[in-house]
Amino acid sequence: MDISIIIVNYRGWKALNECLESIEVIISSAFTFEVIMVDNFSNDWQFPVFKQKYSKFTFIENNGNNGFSNGCNFGAGIATGNHFLFLNPDTKLTLEALETLLKTTASHPEIGILSCLQINENEVFYKQNNLFPVLGRFFGISRSIYRKLNKAKLEKRFNNNNDLFYPDWVTGAVIFISREWFNKIKGWNEDYWLYFEDVDLCKKVCNLGGKVAVTRKATIFHQHGGASRLNVKTKALTKTEVIISKHVYVSNQFSTGIQLYLHSLLILGVLSEKLFLSLLSVFLFFIPKLKVNRLMLKNLSVYYLNALRKQTWISPRAMNYLKTKA
Repeated sequence: MDISIIIVNYRGWKALNECLESIEVIISSAFTFEVIMVDNFSNDWQFPVFKQKYSKFTFIENNGNNGFSNGCNFGAGIATGNHFLFLNPDTKLTLEALETLLKTTASHPEIGILSCLQINENEVFYKQNNLFPVLGRFFGISRSIYRKLNKAKLEKRFNNNNDLFYPDWVTGAVIFISREWFNKIKGWNEDYWLYFEDVDLCKKVCNLGGKVAVTRKATIFHQHGGASRLNVKTKALTKTEVIISKHVYVSNQFSTGIQLYLHSLLILGVLSEKLFLSLLSVFLFFIPKLKVNRLMLKNLSVYYLNALRKQTWISPRAMNYLKTKA
């Protein structure tokens, strides 16, 4: 098998249906591929319906909503392909994109992770000039200042006419990686439940001398946010996990002294902001979006107390946290 397409789903059935429909019509005599759909225990009776509808694809059900990394590793564990394409359920794939990813990887052995252009329903291309969150540009303000001070350098790096360009990391929505590289970096890091696991994955490739690249020869449709932000409660949960994953990334990628500095700044900044917006929401109760901040303040308070008690930054939802409890 040349390619194993691995999709992790959690109650994103409408988008997943369109994704699988786009793959179902792909026929190639140049390469072979399989589709593995991992459902992170949606538990809403849709799994058997989809399994029957798309019977030529492999459907496996996880034992819980154990996170994106865990779902990806679960799918990779039963995959038979020489290459893995990790694909979001809110994307649409084409034969041309799949061919380009495979051919580009074959002709550029220095590339450890390859992605392609992504476009949304408004025909807007996503920016993919991503840089690793290092000390001098970890937070939004410092990152903006860095980009302004290095505008010419970054434009030369990303805004060119080359078929390939090289960001520090690419989003987990579309990641093409060989089995060899996947084994070399030991797969996805299950310290993460959601978010930053793609940054961590790319960092591991770069640390071992591989390159992260995006090809301009292929474009995939991606409905950003379509699978995760369904309502106020879910939005608060996912936004909370963004903060939590930042703490996990800091603890995994920085030395002890820098960790202490970044953790402290992150806690102080986040709690101050959410406390202010939560108080504001009491007076502006007619603005639903402000309710998200009250829920986030509650979620983060519970998380920080648990982190202090358990002496770990790992999200309680992440698989590696659950393993320590078992």
